[in-house]
Amino acid sequence: MTDIMDSDHVTAQIAKSVTELGAGEWDALNPSGNPFVSHAFLSLLEDSGSVGPGSGWSPTPIVIRGSDGALAGALPAYLKSHSQGEYVFDHHWADAYERAGGRYYPKLQISAPFSPVPGPRLLAKDSVMAGYLLTAAQNICVQNGISSAHATFVDVGELDAFSDAGWLIRTGSQFHWANDGYSSFDDFLGALSSRKRKAIRKERRIAQRDIEIATLQGADIKSRHVDAMWDFYQDTGMRKWGQPYLTRAFFDRMVVALGDALVLFLATQDGEPVAGALNVAGPDCLYGRYWGCNRDIPFLHFELCYYQAIDFAIASGLARVEAGAQGEHKLARGYVPVSTYSAHHIADPGFREAIADFLEREQYAVERDMEFLGEMAPFKKGG
Repeated sequence: MTDIMDSDHVTAQIAKSVTELGAGEWDALNPSGNPFVSHAFLSLLEDSGSVGPGSGWSPTPIVIRGSDGALAGALPAYLKSHSQGEYVFDHHWADAYERAGGRYYPKLQISAPFSPVPGPRLLAKDSVMAGYLLTAAQNICVQNGISSAHATFVDVGELDAFSDAGWLIRTGSQFHWANDGYSSFDDFLGALSSRKRKAIRKERRIAQRDIEIATLQGADIKSRHVDAMWDFYQDTGMRKWGQPYLTRAFFDRMVVALGDALVLFLATQDGEPVAGALNVAGPDCLYGRYWGCNRDIPFLHFELCYYQAIDFAIASGLARVEAGAQGEHKLARGYVPVSTYSAHHIADPGFREAIADFLEREQYAVERDMEFLGEMAPFKKGG
């Protein structure tokens, strides 16, 4: 480990990887149980080669240890040589800074790689240790001439800590489904306007025609299912990103590493897999992650990614479904706009001022857009 801050009370260090840190100590700092900052998930990314050499994501976990040597804080951090796989877009920031003669990369990224999932980023036993973590991150930037540090999809409860440390806050949006105590999918449909209710029932009938859908969880997901989902993921990844982010080794190891947190909705036709949606379940939420298909079947994407997820959440008593980044088409299917947040430490004062001005104008546009979309929600008026 490399020391970056030392006092009579705490020591801040950069570890070589999350894998080398104790799982019990790390996860004790994540009482929410968010799966995307768990030791298991972050270690799986490292062990599978999804992050590390050649990926542009160099693991740089920052840890705080108290005077007794125990882990008191941690940041899931990475040195990034590009801005891919983050879902909070700063490419134009990088272009502007480098046109002005600066060096934007590498930058320090605090996030759950490839996962646009809001959650804790300051894994700390208390607010004092959270403050030490942010100081340590800023020290890394100063000591190494790094242009900036970025914490993406930050839990709303952590925003004050970032703001108090002088980080700029950026607002974005996603579409989430909220479980209002529904007893069944039909109960949920009862909360929608008649037109939307009929449209969803029609979509489900068409999608399920000549199709069998299985919900597989944990050990129920066999190697043949992983093979099929890998093929679906590759096809979608090549079309969306040019190159899939996760490696085959990630898929081969994910069932053992993540266990019952892994949920797969698999569609078959004539006994052959034709589409799949891979999800991760947390204590109170189902997170939709990867989708793919090898046949063009009307509405099957909506069925597997949105409606099956709602069915699962209701049956499991989960509070919500987060179906990933973007997608205004989710609105008509009961997923409503919610705010997401990121925090940004910009070292250069002039560049920081320009970014702050941009974020102020962007936030106004995002809030207006969310207000407009909220008025288009499919629920009954007054519901």
